[in-house]
Amino acid sequence: MVSTPLAGELLRVSLHPGDRVTAGESLIAVIEPGDPALLDVRTRAELEARVQAAQARKKHAETQLERARTTVDFAKSQHDRAERLLSENAASRESFETVGMLLRTASVDAQAAEFAVTIAEFELQQAQAALRQTTTSADARENRLMIHSPISGEVLKVFQQSAGLLPAGSSLVELGDRTDMEVEVDVLSGDAVKITPGAVMHIENWGAQMPLKARVRLIEPQAFQKISALGIEEQRVNVIADFEDPFEVRQRLGDAYRVEARIVIWSAPSVLKCNAGAFFRHHGNWAAYRVVKGRARLVSVELGHSSGIESEVVSGLQEGDEVIAYPGDQITDGVRIQGRSSASPADR
Repeated sequence: MVSTPLAGELLRVSLHPGDRVTAGESLIAVIEPGDPALLDVRTRAELEARVQAAQARKKHAETQLERARTTVDFAKSQHDRAERLLSENAASRESFETVGMLLRTASVDAQAAEFAVTIAEFELQQAQAALRQTTTSADARENRLMIHSPISGEVLKVFQQSAGLLPAGSSLVELGDRTDMEVEVDVLSGDAVKITPGAVMHIENWGAQMPLKARVRLIEPQAFQKISALGIEEQRVNVIADFEDPFEVRQRLGDAYRVEARIVIWSAPSVLKCNAGAFFRHHGNWAAYRVVKGRARLVSVELGHSSGIESEVVSGLQEGDEVIAYPGDQITDGVRIQGRSSASPADR
C-alpha cells in the first residue's frame, strides 16, 4: 500500500490496475506543497520524528534479515547433512522431507525479511524527502515530491486517481507481485488442529480445469468468528500455503480471488473404503448390512479414517462386497432385499 507521506496537492495519477511497475523507477504520484502550514514548527518536528522512527524500523528490519539469513544457512547445512545421511541409508525419507520443509520455510522468511528491509528503506527515503521539502519555500514545481514504486510488480488497485488536496497518510495505490502470491484459506478450528505445516493443499474451482498444488506453511494461532450461510457462528482459522506450481500455470489467478481448497491430513497408497452412510452403531461397535444371496447380513466392522462421505474399512468387509447404504428400520439381519434398478451397486 503506497500512501502520501505528507499533506499536499496530488497531481493526477496516471497508473491503472494491471500496469507494471519497477522498484525505484516507476513514478507512482507527484505531490506539490499546497498549504503553508507544512512549514510550521510543529510539522517540522513531526517530520523529524518520522525520520527517526523510519531509521529505527530500518535497523530493526536489517536485524531481522540477518537473523533470517543465518537461519537459512543453518537449514541448508542441516539439509545437506540429511541428504548425505539419506544416501547412506542412515536417515529416513520422512526426516529428510521434514528438513527440506524447514529449509523452504526459512527461505520464505528470508524473502519476507528482505522485502521488509526494502519497505523500511522506502519509508525512510520518503520521510527524509518530506522533511527536505519543508525546509524551503521555493516554487511548488521545484519542491514537488516524487513518489516512486517501492517494489517491482504491478498495480492492483488505484484508490485516488484524480488531482486534489490530500491529508498525510491517504492511500494512493496498492501494489503487488502476483508471481509471489500465497493462498489463504479459512477452516473450522476443529479441522485446523488436524493440519500440520507441510501438508499438501489442492486448489480447485479457481477458473481452470486443472487443480493447482500448494503446501501449507502456517496455521495461524488465533481464530476469528464468522457467520456461516446458515446463520451459525463459527470459529475459523486462516491456513496459509505456498504455491508449488509455476506462475505460468496460474498467471490468470489474481489477488483476493476465490478458490476452493482440499487439504490432505492423511493418506495411504492402498485403502479399502466405502460409503459412510452404510455404517451405524450396534451394541457400541460399528456395523453394516452386507448383501449375501439376496439377504441382508449384519456384520461388525472396524473403521479407520473418515471424510464424512467415505470411511476407511480396516476389517469386516472385503473388496467387492455389496452393502446397504442408509439402511432403514425395516432392514434386519436375514431379511430378503431387492435392489433398486436405478441404483448403482455401491449405493444399494
